[in-house]
Amino acid sequence: MRVLVVSAPLVGHAFPLVPLAVALRDAGHDVLLATGGGGLAAADAGLAVHDIAPGFAFGRIARRVLLRHPLVARAELAGTAGTRGAGLLFGALNDQLTDPVVRLADEWRPDLVLHEPFAVAGAVAAARLGVPAVRQENNLFDGRELVRATVARLGAALRRHGLTELPPPAAALAVTPASVARQDGWPMRHTSYGGGGELPAWLREPGRRPRILVTRSTLTGPGDRGPMPAVVTAAPGVDAEIVLVRPDRRTTARPLPDNVRVVDWIPLDEALPASAALVHHGGAGSALGALAAGLPQLATVGPGDRRHNAELVARRGAGLASRPADITAHTLTRLLTDETLRTAAVQVSQEIAATPPPAAQVARLAALV
Repeated sequence: MRVLVVSAPLVGHAFPLVPLAVALRDAGHDVLLATGGGGLAAADAGLAVHDIAPGFAFGRIARRVLLRHPLVARAELAGTAGTRGAGLLFGALNDQLTDPVVRLADEWRPDLVLHEPFAVAGAVAAARLGVPAVRQENNLFDGRELVRATVARLGAALRRHGLTELPPPAAALAVTPASVARQDGWPMRHTSYGGGGELPAWLREPGRRPRILVTRSTLTGPGDRGPMPAVVTAAPGVDAEIVLVRPDRRTTARPLPDNVRVVDWIPLDEALPASAALVHHGGAGSALGALAAGLPQLATVGPGDRRHNAELVARRGAGLASRPADITAHTLTRLLTDETLRTAAVQVSQEIAATPPPAAQVARLAALV
């Protein structure tokens, strides 16, 4: 079976698709990942990768789209736009991606197309070829809503390829635990792919004090620094080892407290088991990673889906949702000492562990062809 996997050209969109793509490849199927930008780093997993967006710059698309829709732009920056902002941004992106993805599919002739909700260009290519399309969730929204919002902005691209509407997928794969948010589709265990980078030996074992990992977004733009500046300010009042993962230059340019250490890109999923908590920017991958590891998390509310993700985690009781400016030593200490947060996080971890792993979906996908 030949499987074309299609992702938006962004790290946080491509990497969640890697575990299933690798499982398909390891089962003997031919797999090609169509993405671009930072997503091309998925080649480090040994996957064949095709660049569908040479010269891609998401910032240019976002600025152009949001300048035309100032009210949605304001809501998007506040994290309150829901799927409206996503529909505008990724509708514009998929308008650019559809032609190259269809060309690639026409040449490579896949038997099945696997795509994420923000890459409906893959579904267009599948419809054009008359092969099954499968949607794999990679975030905490309902993928059906995201696809509807995106396709609503894709009329011209659909018409270019002889379609008046997008057929429903042959199947969908849901990765968000049901106690956190409901998604349509076959349940599949969230499994992380952290990309390149070596994990230092000291991060494989617990330290003398509880360890808090702090990450930021892989995107650049408003809110990309996330919680790091506030955590550094609060660090002297926290009895913990605090590790900043891939901090920006402005953060490391200032003197850091004695209990703060810095590392470059690391496979985060390998560092989580020896840590006590995760503080992050509210991205879906970070939120799901902490839930899978059973760690309390502090997710900061912010642009795009970050408020949505943070509030879902807090509503489940598995972590805290906070504005970066509101992070204090007390907040971080609570993250380490509040047993109700830890209990809920462990419960969700067990829920995730009970769902089928990506490898268990391979035969089900092959049966669709």
